[in-house]
Amino acid sequence: MHLQVIAHAHNGFSQKFGIPRQSREDSCIETYIIFTHAYRVREALRGIEEYSHLWLLWGFSQCEQIKDERLKMKDAGLAWSPTVRPPRLGGNKRMGVFATRSPFRPNPIGLTSVRLLRVEETSNNGLVLVVSGADLLDGTPIYDIKPYLAFSDSHPEAKNGFAEATQDYHLEVHIPEQLLQKVQPQGCPWDALKEILSQDPRPAYQNNPERIYHLDYDNWAVEFTADSATICVKNIVHK
Repeated sequence: MHLQVIAHAHNGFSQKFGIPRQSREDSCIETYIIFTHAYRVREALRGIEEYSHLWLLWGFSQCEQIKDERLKMKDAGLAWSPTVRPPRLGGNKRMGVFATRSPFRPNPIGLTSVRLLRVEETSNNGLVLVVSGADLLDGTPIYDIKPYLAFSDSHPEAKNGFAEATQDYHLEVHIPEQLLQKVQPQGCPWDALKEILSQDPRPAYQNNPERIYHLDYDNWAVEFTADSATICVKNIVHK
């Protein structure tokens, strides 16, 4: 099977660190879905503005298998790993790959539901879809787009497995008022940064409260520390 890349996602996430682990209904972060030339056809989007949410089928384009995992599977006669170590479980407990949303899969394909905010007319890229709630790296290839149907796609009674314990997990974000007043007039996207930080981008096995972490988003670099309840922003600079 040969999949055609119909579009690419564009946002401020230039690195894996900080990308939301799942799509978020209440996200303020916008992602632009820009179609490739072959699929930049107005008629293909006819009626899409009548939907509030969409499904994106996309590829883990920057995903690299862990070398030692590959070696273990090679010795076992397999070309893929049947188990993975979810970061939210501390990176030590193994779960079946099909019981997780790990990017390390037999086929590196992702599925995300997003809110359609608007359809923009542009001079260079034709019609562009602006969505929120995307858990995608900047430049991620999109293979297909389908409307989300609440009457068939929503299952409020569904069980969430081991993810149930962390679905509401978040940290308080503190920033010195002086620093905030300094960067906001410079166009710092603080609301987006605060949302990203509150989700705690660290792997669960990193819990050193003295460590300074670095996060890049939309040409802004953030330095912060974190403990079990709070993230403290130390500095923000425009790159």
